[in-house]
Amino acid sequence: MAEITPQMIKELRERTGVGVAKCKEALEKTNGNIDQAIEDLRKAGMASAVKKAERDTKEGQIAFANNGSTIGLVEVNAETDFVVRNDRFQEFVKNIAEEVAKTKPANLESFLAQKYSKEPNLTIDQYRATIVQVIGENIQIKRIQTLEQQADKSIGLYSHLGGKIVTAVEITGDKGQDDLARDVAMHVAAAEPTYLNPSQVPQTIIDQEKDIAKTQLKGKPENIIDKILTGKIEAYFNQVCLTRQPYIRDDSKTVEAYVAERAKTLGKPLTLANFLRWKVGQ
Repeated sequence: MAEITPQMIKELRERTGVGVAKCKEALEKTNGNIDQAIEDLRKAGMASAVKKAERDTKEGQIAFANNGSTIGLVEVNAETDFVVRNDRFQEFVKNIAEEVAKTKPANLESFLAQKYSKEPNLTIDQYRATIVQVIGENIQIKRIQTLEQQADKSIGLYSHLGGKIVTAVEITGDKGQDDLARDVAMHVAAAEPTYLNPSQVPQTIIDQEKDIAKTQLKGKPENIIDKILTGKIEAYFNQVCLTRQPYIRDDSKTVEAYVAERAKTLGKPLTLANFLRWKVGQ
């Protein structure tokens, strides 16, 4: 049998993150073949990951990566916040975000099944399983999304509370307004809009809000009820629609008016086109 040296154990540990004892055991089983030991540990990692897969993952982190043409977003969940702060977990989340931006997967299912570009002998899900084995907690990739950079679009990204909340805002009309889009993304993190503008609010929701208001207005004349309902729906739009919300840094103007001011200064039409707000666990 080949001699298992401390240097071999150190190399295997650095390449896998697995503890010293397990590295020594894997090297002994493979007669000092490091590549085979890595493969065996990965297989063990898959078995370990299956056992942990039923445990709750209520903590996590949201991250994004921008390669210049595509922005990749990902939420990765773990069991404890302690693990979320772990360097290997942080590295894993970063690698996954970069992979999403690079490969632009159609959906999470196909993404998990595709090959990991940095280690093509592993799928993304197998790569995840090796991290489960190393860290010792259930870790799950919950959701992914890509945002495409375009010639007439600015995208602002904002990460809050160490990645517990991440927001993105798209503004069309000019490429160079990422700072403006990020200002609005910060607003989105704080104000939690549900819809972009009133036209996106489903009629069922509007009808529901009207029904709630009507129960509070029983006994009033119909013509007065109609006026009050109109006012209440407008107030609802001001609360849940991004364009209609008072801007957090200057509540004398709406977010839409804030963007319009920049458009006037530039002499270009700018439009709030889209936003997202992700919160860990939602």
